[in-house]
Amino acid sequence: MAQYQIAVVVGSLRKDSFNKKLAGALEKLFPADFSFIHVRIDDLPLYNQDDDGSPSAQVTRLKAEIAAAQGVLFFTPEYNRSIPGVLKNAIDHASRPYGKSSWNSKPAGVIGASVGPIGTAMAQQHLRNILAYLNMPTLGQPEAFIHNKEGLYDAAGNIGEASLKFLQGWVDAYVAWVKQHA
Repeated sequence: MAQYQIAVVVGSLRKDSFNKKLAGALEKLFPADFSFIHVRIDDLPLYNQDDDGSPSAQVTRLKAEIAAAQGVLFFTPEYNRSIPGVLKNAIDHASRPYGKSSWNSKPAGVIGASVGPIGTAMAQQHLRNILAYLNMPTLGQPEAFIHNKEGLYDAAGNIGEASLKFLQGWVDAYVAWVKQHA
C-alpha cells in the first residue's frame, strides 16, 4: 500500500489555536496510509530576497519538509479578511528562490476554523489565489468554512457528531485529490 506523507501548515501561532485543534481532530479521519508532519513556521525569519543564496537552517528545514511531502494541508485563520502574515512569510520562504519552489505541484487542501459563522472564507480565497500562482493543484470542492462553536468537538476532542459526516466527506475528497495528483 502506498504511503502518503502530508505536510500540515497551521497559520496560527496561538497556543490554543482553533486551527491547530482542527488539524489534530481531522488527522484522525484519514486512512492509515496517510501520515502527517506538522511544519514549524514560528521560527522563520522575515523573508528577505537577499537571503535566497544562503537560507537559514529554519528555511532549509521548511523547504525540505514540504519537498518530502506528497501533499499539503493548510489550516488558516482569518486576520483582517486575509491570511496571517506568518503564513504568507512561510509560503514566500518555501517558494524562493524563483524556480526552486518546494510547493510546485503539491496537491493542497485549504480549510480553516473561526468563531465567525462564515469561518475563514475570505482568508481561504486569498490563500487559493496564492496557491494557484505556486502551481499547487488545490481541492476546490467541497469548501469547508468551519464555525468553531459548541458541538464541533466531542469530549475527547474528536469531531463531533453534528459535523462528522461533512468533515469526513471533506477528508475523503482530499484523500482522492492527493492520490490523483501525488
